[in-house]
Amino acid sequence: MDAADLSPIPESQRTQPAVDLFLIFAAANVVATTLQTGAVLASRYGSTDATALVVAGAVFGALLVALLAPVGSRFGVPSMIAARAPLGFRGAQLVSALLYLTNFAWIAVNNTIAASVCAQLLGGDSSARIWAALLGMLATVIVARGPRAVGLADRIAVPLMVVAGSVLTWAALTQPPAIQTTIPLPAPPLLWGIDVVIGYQVSWLLMFADYSRYTRSAKAAATAVFAGLALPALWLMPVGWNLARIAGSDDPGAMLAAAGVGWWAALLIVLATVTTNFVNIYLSSLAWRTLVPRSTGTGSVWVIGLIGTALGLISSAWLTRFADLMVLLGSVLVPVGGIFIAHFVVLRAKVDVEGTYRTAAMPAFTAAGVAAWLGGFIAYKLAAPIGATLPSLAASMLVFLLVRRFQRA
Repeated sequence: MDAADLSPIPESQRTQPAVDLFLIFAAANVVATTLQTGAVLASRYGSTDATALVVAGAVFGALLVALLAPVGSRFGVPSMIAARAPLGFRGAQLVSALLYLTNFAWIAVNNTIAASVCAQLLGGDSSARIWAALLGMLATVIVARGPRAVGLADRIAVPLMVVAGSVLTWAALTQPPAIQTTIPLPAPPLLWGIDVVIGYQVSWLLMFADYSRYTRSAKAAATAVFAGLALPALWLMPVGWNLARIAGSDDPGAMLAAAGVGWWAALLIVLATVTTNFVNIYLSSLAWRTLVPRSTGTGSVWVIGLIGTALGLISSAWLTRFADLMVLLGSVLVPVGGIFIAHFVVLRAKVDVEGTYRTAAMPAFTAAGVAAWLGGFIAYKLAAPIGATLPSLAASMLVFLLVRRFQRA
């Protein structure tokens, strides 16, 4: 199977079990960045507020992605091909370009966190770049072998991550905190925190159909995607909050060293980094092939994996700006999510599979898509001081539906 195939999957070949779809998303979300999302809340919110933020943000963000998963099961096309209908050919390409560029940051973040943890246990700080290079190469090799190789690797990795994560969870719940359990300085608004959590969850939004197109049942696909995103977040974000309190720092190496579980923590983070970068590399490869159709799947995988790995070797600044990255992604992706939900869920629009591949006959941009994306982005920026996710989502959906209704009238 092509490592990054853009062609529609025939219904007879949509044989992927729902459990494999669940494992792909779960393995992608059982990752150090999920811990890190909880950790950035530790210096800002107490336990009650942080718990409420995690529950609300993790469930709502996962629901947005799950609502769109049936598009893949019903029509067999990848996300960026399905996006051509509500956004236009060039509009979908613009989303592909954003996905392509931002996934480099995700690959670099994941490799940097894992390298920091491994260096704490073996080799010291000077070995961090070696660890980052090895982990980046491992993920790239597996993705280059295609989606089935990824599914098999996840079947091995996910159970091991559950065991290692359980050990880490026990340590996070039993160690005494190094910093106060109440915040001495004024905390930001609660809606800022929910923007961070939802922003993290909706960073998976643009892969809504890429894996579900291999699973025939739309209902099973939606359930698997929701569980695969929500359960790891509900588990690991509070663990990250506790670890940051134990260590008195949100640095991943310091957090996991303070937990005192040694190689168990390293095992979790290494496997989590590799399995999450499976998805990041795969998504970027699909996005690149929509931009450069003549490129090959395997070649795209290798280029993306190597560039993402190199960025993690150049700088560790990805960690210091992690919360800002979540908010930035939210400002761009939440409006796109609103457009997709309005088009595929509210309007229940079908995908013209043959038509979406005849790009010469498609509009470059759709008026509804452009207006809704811009409206949602503006709403996000205006509402940012109090919490922007819900206003942005509502604005993009409303604008899209109103423009479509006006056009039909």
